Amino acid sequence: MSQESLPSDGGPEHPDALPEYAERVLEVAELIPPGHVMTYGDVSEWLGEGGPRQVGRVMALYGGAVPWWRVVRADGVLLPGHELRALGHYRAEGTPLKEASRAAEGHVPRVDMRRARWDGGGHTEGHT
Repeated sequence: MSQESLPSDGGPEHPDALPEYAERVLEVAELIPPGHVMTYGDVSEWLGEGGPRQVGRVMALYGGAVPWWRVVRADGVLLPGHELRALGHYRAEGTPLKEASRAAEGHVPRVDMRRARWDGGGHTEGHT
């Protein structure tokens, strides 16, 4: 997927500038309180544009400087290749987890979406 797949924002003024849509996605990621998560789809709904794949692409390209572990898949499965790093953050923040079943690959817990999911309540600034 290329950067052209991100929702159009008229193009950056400076070639090295972060796309406007990416800035908005990262701002939402920073609003999520410790111990809570939003799904990629939740973030796109919050913004009123794009979709889960576009949010995932932004997080993959630019998310390293924000709490990336707080934007997750809807099923609560930890980000492949980053499970242990994410798990460390979840445990430090007290994010509700579901222990993995013995049949689960690697026996890595998942985020308990019912308890950890944040709806953005109390933070309406920046919501479009």
